[in-house]
Amino acid sequence: MSQRSYLDYNATAPLRAEVRAAFSEALSLYGNPSSVHAEGRAARAAIEAARVKVANLVGARAEDVIFTSGGTEANALALAAQAGEAWHCYLSAVEHPSVLSGGRFYRETTTQIPATVDGVADLDVLAGELEKHKRGGWRPFVSLMAANNETGAIQPVAEAAHIVHAAGGLLHSDAVQAAGRMPLDIVAIGADMLSLSAHKMGGPKGVGALVLGNGASVEPLIKGGGQERRKRAGTENVAGIVGFGVATELAAADLARAEAIAELRDALEAGALAIAPDAVVLSGRVARLPNTTCIAVPGAKAETLVIGLDLAGVAVSSGSACSSGKVEASHVLSAMGVAPELAQGAIRVSLGFGTGSTDIESFLLAFGELVKRLKQSRKVAA
Repeated sequence: MSQRSYLDYNATAPLRAEVRAAFSEALSLYGNPSSVHAEGRAARAAIEAARVKVANLVGARAEDVIFTSGGTEANALALAAQAGEAWHCYLSAVEHPSVLSGGRFYRETTTQIPATVDGVADLDVLAGELEKHKRGGWRPFVSLMAANNETGAIQPVAEAAHIVHAAGGLLHSDAVQAAGRMPLDIVAIGADMLSLSAHKMGGPKGVGALVLGNGASVEPLIKGGGQERRKRAGTENVAGIVGFGVATELAAADLARAEAIAELRDALEAGALAIAPDAVVLSGRVARLPNTTCIAVPGAKAETLVIGLDLAGVAVSSGSACSSGKVEASHVLSAMGVAPELAQGAIRVSLGFGTGSTDIESFLLAFGELVKRLKQSRKVAA
């Protein structure tokens, strides 16, 4: 089989060699990290060393890192309404589905904040909603992602945090896609909680973290033992956590390549628009993650483009979510007001640490062939 070009890092990044080696070595740590004997202490030491590395990626204290099974659980843990308060939850319309579910907040105490046509949460609406509910005695809990997983649009988290804190509330940010792709400092952006996932940055699947800031606390979803400072019961995934730690170190170093990755993305976009001049780069007018582009081709179907590219050896994702054979419109693109006929032709291309110029060339060659066949089929149909 010829060399494939993997351009779907936002779905998951390939497991990095250094992470694989650390993960494999950690499998020999067979002691339970909660045990006091030497074997248990060795496992515990490995976890705590990884905790420091994860904390360093986002400028947090190690003791404020709670390991979870991934980004989805981290989001659910953050969205667990704390007892003793009259909370109202606010979620941007472009959040990941694991956030839009609202956690333990009831539907009647959850408000969705719209996005602009560029895919950025409308903070004017947020401020107005907070003022309205403030008069009703509610305390706000706001979840705003650091960057969108479909379009790469960077969200105004620091500005939102200022608004939320002025209203006496808490702000959570799903930073799963942003971590390792843009600088993140939990103190600088004012977030009270950040969600992270290892496999988005070349770590193992099945491990993530919720990072706390500003003295924030959470109600545990999983109760039982005293693991993770009584915030998440259950024996820790030692090897996964060790791999997570190594991945965060590598991701931090990768930030120096952000400009080079953005140049590759820009070259891909320029080439795609030269092939299909009527195509649209969604969220192209605002700051985006350097690795992400969402390109919509009028008259095309995303699943046709994704399958065609796959057959040509190029892996990308669709701007629509496919489940059990059913294609559903992307809620992100709907929230942006993208016309359905354009949204149905949207694909997401996401680059990463292994991406080179040959991958961009492979994409453009395959994309050009697909667009050519699409044009020919249109002529025949006419």
